[in-house]
Amino acid sequence: MRNKKWIAAALVCGFVLGNSMPAAQAGILDKVLKGGVIGYAVDATAPALNNAINSVTAKYGVSSTDATKVVPVISVGDGSRAGAAQVSGPQSKVDQVKAALMIEQTLLGVRCKVLIPVDNVSYQNVNRVQGVGVSASLDVKL
Repeated sequence: MRNKKWIAAALVCGFVLGNSMPAAQAGILDKVLKGGVIGYAVDATAPALNNAINSVTAKYGVSSTDATKVVPVISVGDGSRAGAAQVSGPQSKVDQVKAALMIEQTLLGVRCKVLIPVDNVSYQNVNRVQGVGVSASLDVKL
């Protein structure tokens, strides 16, 4: 209940600020709000998303025998995106993963996305969680 009040307050503030800002600044605020809503949606639906991804991989006979879970994606680099990633590995390691850091770069004219399981929902002060891989990604363009 407390989270719903916080989200409602953030949306109201965003609406008020968005209507009082120049268009360029309002566009940035719009992306931040969309990213926040998507992050909340990922947290709320992570178990269902994880089960859905596992069903898809099982359907094609390529399911994992390791533990899996869905975490939010933190994006840095070319473009702004928000989404989710499924990580896979030993249960003790998967439990340490809080997000997947996505680094986007253009290398030799080719768009490259690097997804790294990390121990923090931030792009600063993160540590890679060794022994865990990203097995699926879901994203929404902002």
